[in-house]
Amino acid sequence: MKTLNVAVVGATGAVGQTMLKVLEERNFPVATLLPLASARSKGQNLVFRGETTAIEEACPEAFSDIDLAFFSAGTDTSLSLAPEAVKRGAVVVDNSNAFRMNPDVPLVVPEVNPEALRTHQGIIANPNCSTIQMVMVLKPLHDRARIKRVVVSTYQAVSGTGQEAIAELRTQSSQILLGQPVKPEIYPYQIAFNVLPHIDVFDETGYTLEEWKMVRETAKIMSDETIAITATAVRVPVMYGHSEAINIETEKKLLPEEARAILAQAPGVVVVDDPRENKYPLPTQAAGRNEVFVGRIREDFSTRNGLNLWVVADNLRKGAAYNAVQIAERLLTDGLL
Repeated sequence: MKTLNVAVVGATGAVGQTMLKVLEERNFPVATLLPLASARSKGQNLVFRGETTAIEEACPEAFSDIDLAFFSAGTDTSLSLAPEAVKRGAVVVDNSNAFRMNPDVPLVVPEVNPEALRTHQGIIANPNCSTIQMVMVLKPLHDRARIKRVVVSTYQAVSGTGQEAIAELRTQSSQILLGQPVKPEIYPYQIAFNVLPHIDVFDETGYTLEEWKMVRETAKIMSDETIAITATAVRVPVMYGHSEAINIETEKKLLPEEARAILAQAPGVVVVDDPRENKYPLPTQAAGRNEVFVGRIREDFSTRNGLNLWVVADNLRKGAAYNAVQIAERLLTDGLL
């Protein structure tokens, strides 16, 4: 099997650390690994496949001998360094928002639109975490009954913000339980024992960038601009795993039992739906897993062809690192790398 020189940009972050785990778990054909991060992390060590590797500073010259680069260090880093990596011969799988809506950059969930990879020009965008898990469930239903409208509310874990947010939730939880004062630093308000209807920045419409990502990315991934989508994104005091309440209206009638059968056959999707036994997807059960879990599948009796669904996935895995590695695996399989 062909082996590759692989760089992971943002190797010290929550997504970067998960990326390294997934590459190990999947036995991805890494010849040499180059972990990259900011200057302050240069010289630190990490362990990959039992071997200690030094972290180097992310800069254009670092990509000289790299075949494949995973970017998970934020939009500014991707904008400045991803094109430099491509110039030096690397293919980039980017987890930031930098290139997702660029018409020349494929935005890919391998189970949904792998054909888009054939158009890549060196950069492939990994979709937003909340978008990925939603389209994994929407696409099989859309293919069967055509979805006309989607209303989604998200309940997103703090790990979506990064390591510092995970630490803040732990600290605040302890402080509150001990009766100590809480001082928010990562979020504008206390996140422990609270929910914040605010992810990313607000624009003049009153929506946040996170909400618009779900709208625009879904249309691009599913190649259908006619689907009406509206979203409300909420941060909740959960460490790992995003949850979504999704309401869909379809062109053709789709009964809950039909939807369950369709989703049970969908790659990467697991149906957990037995209310009588209190079985439904939970973020605690999805954490550390690569699948997308769906349950609470039931008819929306307020409209003619409506369904409600509850969808949960590990945002660091299928929502980020695992999807990125799947993209790279598909590039290899299709001879595109």
